[in-house]
Amino acid sequence: MSLILLLSVMAMSCQKDTGEQAVDQKKIALSADSALNVTPPDNFLAVEGTLTIKMDDSTYTFDASKDSVAFVNMSAGDNRYFGITAINKAHTMSFGVSSKGAAADSLTKPVAGGQLLIMADVMHAQQYTLTQYAEPGDAGKINLLQYRQKDVLAKGNFFTFLSKDDEPNSSLYRVEGTFELKLKKQ
Repeated sequence: MSLILLLSVMAMSCQKDTGEQAVDQKKIALSADSALNVTPPDNFLAVEGTLTIKMDDSTYTFDASKDSVAFVNMSAGDNRYFGITAINKAHTMSFGVSSKGAAADSLTKPVAGGQLLIMADVMHAQQYTLTQYAEPGDAGKINLLQYRQKDVLAKGNFFTFLSKDDEPNSSLYRVEGTFELKLKKQ
């Protein structure tokens, strides 16, 4: 699931950086994978709003007016997923969180995937991912308060637990976040 989110972040981030032709090429490459069905009408690049995440003593904010922040819906086999992906303009930080099911207003669902990547430089990268050792329902929740209402793309909050490695006794970091994303500028 983390790979799906990372691919979606990369595809959506390129739209702001390299234009429509590069995005079309990435969509063609993604659609070649029969296990992954990313339908463009169900994926939205926010043009305004923020995604804010907090972990330990740090707060990270993605601003949709300059960074790439997307709300994605996808299918993998018979399973549907929705989530939020973001990458900053400098491409030094990315984040994604997802849940199984279809997005809708006033929806609370368990977290199914999550990843935070922070790169100070090529030699100093930190990666936090959802651990495979979490029990079902113990990985956090996504609260989708509003979804596709007027100019609101998505509004809500979430919490999850990420680890630096995927060992059974790894330290878990609680990550909390809020998002309020818009489709049109006001």
